[in-house]
Amino acid sequence: MVYLAADHGGFELKEKIKAYLIQSSTQYEDLGATELIPNDDYDDYVLKLVERVRYDEGSRGIVICRNGVGVSMLVNKFKGIRAALSFSPKHVASSRNDDDSNVLALPSDYVDGPLALEIVKTWLQTPFSGADRHIRRVGKVDQFGQE
Repeated sequence: MVYLAADHGGFELKEKIKAYLIQSSTQYEDLGATELIPNDDYDDYVLKLVERVRYDEGSRGIVICRNGVGVSMLVNKFKGIRAALSFSPKHVASSRNDDDSNVLALPSDYVDGPLALEIVKTWLQTPFSGADRHIRRVGKVDQFGQE
């Protein structure tokens, strides 16, 4: 399952990602915004995503705002969340391979639709390496954060 959350700044890109997920037969749930609300706040949607990803084992999340920083800072405050703010397919592949990222943060002002879809596709298709050093490091990261 892939959970999606975006504020007004990421709304349009989220809709494009939803279309891709439908086309690729990927299960998803849109946690909002479900319509364009010009003055909404990303945390209203992102906190719902955090709860789902933390307790739905094996699930992942995609969070989007204008620069991707606010959403990534928020989700990374929680234990069990390993969010990667990414701008390229090569970078996002390493976030999965090395760090087992389970949330992808996208900056809608810095990646256009086609690039964002390539990043999402790469992120969804890249497995965690399972290398001992990466397991050890991810384990240490998972010890931190708010319950």
